[in-house]
Amino acid sequence: MVLQVESTINQSDTMNENMNFLQQDFTVRFTYKVLFTTFLFKKTNNILRSFLKQNENTSVVKKLLFVIDEGVVMHHPNLTTQIQDYFTDETSIVLSDEFLIIKGGESCKNDEKGFNSIVRAVNQHGIDRHSYLVAIGGGAILDLAGYAAAVSHRGIRHIRIPTTVLSQNDSGVGVKNGINYANKKNFLGTFAPPVVVLNDFNFLTTLEAVDWRSGISEAIKVALIKDAVFFAWLEEHATQLVNREMHPMQYLIRRCAELHMQHIASKDPFEQGSSRPLDFGHWSAHKLEQLTNFTIRHGEAVALGLALDSVYSFLSKRLSAPTLNRILTLIKKLGFEITHPLLEVQNNQSPLLNGLNEFREHLGGQLTITLLRDIGTGEEVHEIDPAVVKESYQWLKQHDA
Repeated sequence: MVLQVESTINQSDTMNENMNFLQQDFTVRFTYKVLFTTFLFKKTNNILRSFLKQNENTSVVKKLLFVIDEGVVMHHPNLTTQIQDYFTDETSIVLSDEFLIIKGGESCKNDEKGFNSIVRAVNQHGIDRHSYLVAIGGGAILDLAGYAAAVSHRGIRHIRIPTTVLSQNDSGVGVKNGINYANKKNFLGTFAPPVVVLNDFNFLTTLEAVDWRSGISEAIKVALIKDAVFFAWLEEHATQLVNREMHPMQYLIRRCAELHMQHIASKDPFEQGSSRPLDFGHWSAHKLEQLTNFTIRHGEAVALGLALDSVYSFLSKRLSAPTLNRILTLIKKLGFEITHPLLEVQNNQSPLLNGLNEFREHLGGQLTITLLRDIGTGEEVHEIDPAVVKESYQWLKQHDA
């Protein structure tokens, strides 16, 4: 990370002395890589060791504190031993004598105990700004650990090792961290990029079917708003993806990560404006997660949100019927549902519609929703008609065969 500072002091003799002022403008350059590998902690795999030794200062011992998803440890019981063996011969890298194992899933972002345990461990093990907090797990664990890293010592170095399709192709390669508060998703959070992201495809082999499938919804989303060719590729390879073929999944993850990072490199990486194209289908998905007490996977909720907003795009005369049919056919072919009772709107007081107000608040006051003009082409709108949302869900119910 390179900090470039330009400072200007403005003082005009023609101005009243009470109007004298100081102005400072500076830019911060963030650089991080997303690396792809298999068996990251195999002794012969040098990717992580090589990264840690870059620009090595032999006078500084680098400490590592690992935060690991409990589900990952359950499916990879030798993981902590492999990590210890991986660093056995290193003298400038020291592991903390504790592996912090935390139950993953959205529940870890709802309970402050997980956050407090990480901050407490950072303090107890002397994890300073020359050290690293390494998070291994799904998107929720990465969000939680990233937030704790960002606020400890005003920011310690954070390494992400995503272990699910969703975290490897979307959330794990981004710059956002957060936890839930007051029943609102990611109400507390930071924009704090990791120093490196390490995608180990071996972790995908032990995913349950629902978690393998869940992350594919984000691929559908990014293809719909950014890449019609990628959408056609998803249509062509849907059966292989459902059958858990690894090579197509690896391509999907790499392409999604690439599109995601291209967006982050745009003019508003820290989302200071109201434009959030990567949140297509998410306003209802976030609310649905909350209404189900987070029993529904994020990816499943996103698939439902994509279906709802695609139908809304069709009913509002933006999207053609054949194009809508392609979208819904792919969503269903990949194993997702397109209807859920809690998406039904009875009246203007229906709980789902509260999601629009919460999304507006999250965006900073102005509602900005992405709808579709075509596959690969989005359009931002600032108003959503509750009557058309109601009609959209009824349309889905009638056509969900």
